[in-house]
Amino acid sequence: MTSVAEARALMLGAIETVGSEIVPLAQARRRTLAAPVIAKRAQPPFAASAMDGYALRAADTPGTLRIVGESAAGHAFKRALQTGEAVRISTGAPLPEGADAVLIQEDARVEGDRLQAGQVLAGRHVRAAGIDFPASAAVLTTGRRLDPIAMALTAASGAANVDVWRRPRITVLCGGDEIVAPDASPRSDQIFESCSYAIAAFAEEWGARAFRPGPLPDDPDAIECAASDALRSSDLVVFVGSASFGPHDHAKSSFERCGAKLLVRKIDMRPGKPTWFATSPHAPVLGLPGNPASAIVAAMLFLRPVVERMLGRSGEISLSHARLAAALPANGEREAYLRARTWEVNGEMWIEACADQDSSLLSVFASANALLVRPAEAGTLDVGALVEFLLLQG
Repeated sequence: MTSVAEARALMLGAIETVGSEIVPLAQARRRTLAAPVIAKRAQPPFAASAMDGYALRAADTPGTLRIVGESAAGHAFKRALQTGEAVRISTGAPLPEGADAVLIQEDARVEGDRLQAGQVLAGRHVRAAGIDFPASAAVLTTGRRLDPIAMALTAASGAANVDVWRRPRITVLCGGDEIVAPDASPRSDQIFESCSYAIAAFAEEWGARAFRPGPLPDDPDAIECAASDALRSSDLVVFVGSASFGPHDHAKSSFERCGAKLLVRKIDMRPGKPTWFATSPHAPVLGLPGNPASAIVAAMLFLRPVVERMLGRSGEISLSHARLAAALPANGEREAYLRARTWEVNGEMWIEACADQDSSLLSVFASANALLVRPAEAGTLDVGALVEFLLLQG
């Protein structure tokens, strides 16, 4: 069997980034940058007042100054400030040429057009030009996902359009005579299919476009036909179910007849051992187990990195650390990923594994927010021991 780390490395080594496209910024939310965002000019492009008050020359203070005009946001004072002059100024308004400080409104004494100013130091309440970022700066780098803050920064840089990676097209197939769609009438020996909904939703959350054709029967010809169509129309095909080695598990052989070559046949982990991966002349294939917990854990460990690699990122998995809130027994021969709950106390993270780790149970995920990582052959651990975990998040 292939280790988790080796399997992920093999998968990422076979993945290429998808092409890029230019889209309007207003339509780019949650897209991934394929090129850096370069500032058209400095922000702010001028020295600006940080407070309401009066712009003046620090060298003229303390003293009596003549108020000669106003600089408001969007309406700059048009001439240079001369010796002994001051200008009323609003927060964010450009500092007049010649001014180098601001006397705040609360400290000003005004009679008509005369300002009594105490001592003001040069630079007081002044925002220097380019204090946020200079002209031609890369305000965002390639691989950054455009969240609301990134979109605001892109707009502030003057970019109306952005170069982003095309969203990978992922087809999520699922198979098994025992599953039916949620809107079907199941027989007494059938269950509602659920895994493909989670996998497709995760793929969308991670930046792809996901398509779900619906459950396939345990029929090699039907699977091969669906596999052939999906491979030709997708950047990645995910097949959920039919991943083991039983007489009704036809997925791997059906994809092989379509030209797929297996790189990973099974992985030394629990849950998720039957996970497999193949390349083909058209698109790679990730095979996930049919049990819900196994499929979701494997998606977190392999599908997410694959999607991220397609979008120009590294695909590396980032683990966090927490203290055990309940003791754990020794682990077996396979690396284990336990559904768990985390919380913070006085700045320190704590974690507790859910009581039932049966791989067929989907409901356990409703109260879990993390996967607690247990290395192969790990010994018993007491309360307070430091462990690694992976957050369960879209």
